[in-house]
Amino acid sequence: MKNMFLSLTALAALSVLVIGFACGGGSSSDSGDNAPMMWTWVSGGDIINQPGEYHFLFSVPGARSNSISWVDSTGDLWLFGGYGYDESGNEGDLNDLWQFDGTYWAWMLGGHAANQPGYYGTMGSPDEANTPGARSNSISWNDNVGDLWLFGGSGYGSGGYGYLNDLWQFDGTYWTCMSGSDVENQPGYYGTMGSPGAANVPGARNSSVSWIDNAGDLWLFGGFGYGYDESDGIGLLNDLWRFDGTYWTWMSGSDSRNQLGYYGTMGSPGATNVPGARYGSNSWTDSAGDLWLFGGRGFIGSGFAGFLNDLWRFDGTYWTWMSGSDAIDQLGYYGTMGSPGASNVPDSRFRSVSWTDSADNLWLFGGNGPDGSGGGGYLNTLWRFDGTYWTWMSGSDALDQPGYYGTMGSPGASNVPGARENSISWTDSAGDLWLFGGNGFDESGNEGKLNDLWRFGR
Repeated sequence: MKNMFLSLTALAALSVLVIGFACGGGSSSDSGDNAPMMWTWVSGGDIINQPGEYHFLFSVPGARSNSISWVDSTGDLWLFGGYGYDESGNEGDLNDLWQFDGTYWAWMLGGHAANQPGYYGTMGSPDEANTPGARSNSISWNDNVGDLWLFGGSGYGSGGYGYLNDLWQFDGTYWTCMSGSDVENQPGYYGTMGSPGAANVPGARNSSVSWIDNAGDLWLFGGFGYGYDESDGIGLLNDLWRFDGTYWTWMSGSDSRNQLGYYGTMGSPGATNVPGARYGSNSWTDSAGDLWLFGGRGFIGSGFAGFLNDLWRFDGTYWTWMSGSDAIDQLGYYGTMGSPGASNVPDSRFRSVSWTDSADNLWLFGGNGPDGSGGGGYLNTLWRFDGTYWTWMSGSDALDQPGYYGTMGSPGASNVPGARENSISWTDSAGDLWLFGGNGFDESGNEGKLNDLWRFGR
């Protein structure tokens, strides 16, 4: 184990962090609801490609992208895996599990070296030896009792590397494999649409999106991987699944890859409406329990594939196209920062992150989007959607912007994370938004993996 003595630099950073949390992270002149929301750099490095620190004290996850995140019943933030840097500075898939209590990171479980296989034990039985293999581009949910659920991604099963379809539950102490295979690259078994079945299971995939509904059921949509038949090959998916804690049910979409969308009329639900196959989208659940889907990279109705900015709602029966374009590679309309507008809309993008706040607003940050000339780049724009209008809240309308970190622990009007994709996000009990890592630009404009932790709030 590395020595546990702190450098003067680490002590200085810690003192700033503690002061920042003691002050509550708000504006010094106005700590009420009318105070401006600002970014605060809370933890991690302002330079790229930092290795992880797995000490007993003053730990910090290494720079990474494509991790998963969740918030437990006490409000602590959790982070699992992703693709990035281990303790030795080696790059690969990770299976380390971290907890952040608002002040300190703690390494809880998993390996501190990259590319570790999983240990599955007996399906349905928790055990202290059980652990998912190293992976990235997975999805996660919190259920109604606060347990974490983890599905699929790209990484290691019990041995080999590939696309995964294993479903895991973490109860705060032990991992349990609940469904799927410990072998990579498995096709799905769809059964009959709308009918749960013991044999039903989604195919192996990465870069899907997920929801949890008001009944506590888990929902999964799309991604990149396998449909009903391994011989059909891998591709983009638009299948919608529900998991009720026991059985998977295929609810909508196709069991084959690379399917086109059908948009119908904007604002009108329809039995034939369905988003096209895609990956790297965003998802959230509103207070009514409806599922929302935004953007990604995939297929529209005309057969073209590219960056998307279409917004969809699923009410449990029908899909409805709500906003955005049914064409690919659309540039956004920003309007005036802080002002909602009927014509405002984010750029087409994928690999963004999103949050929902206590007022049922969606918040969307970053990703990878078009530049208007056939190329693409990283974004650092922050958008809010109130159910009717989009509002540009922070960041630049230009691509590939460096971050401005300010002083660790101190909010500032000019602070802003650099443009990036494949970050992870949380919302805490105070309604503040949290952002960690991804692949993008540091303060010096260098591109690489990041391990900076940010809070956006008052």
